[in-house]
Amino acid sequence: MISKILFISLETGYKRMKKKKSGLFVYDKNRDWAENLSIITQLGLTMAGCVLFCFFVGRWLDNIIGTKGIFITIFILFGIIGGGNTVYRQILEVTDESYKNRWKKSEKQKKDTRH
Repeated sequence: MISKILFISLETGYKRMKKKKSGLFVYDKNRDWAENLSIITQLGLTMAGCVLFCFFVGRWLDNIIGTKGIFITIFILFGIIGGGNTVYRQILEVTDESYKNRWKKSEKQKKDTRH
């Protein structure tokens, strides 16, 4: 009984939300903006992740060997170079026309196989 009431209330709420189409964020109107924001966020997190990972590896090596910051410096530089390389490849993947065309072709093939 309770689950049926909950289901009906969720269903009516979803129908109202669909009719309203004026929420805090309407994805259909802001699709380009949201996709660009997600790409920028991904690039920043990739770079930060590479640098932080290399920092902790360098710190671990400094603690084991007993040096004071040599490996931290070296591995932070490795992290910056590696993160920059990864971010560069991600940017090329997003902006490469052949990648976009390849994605469109695969979508068309999926649609053709469904019919």
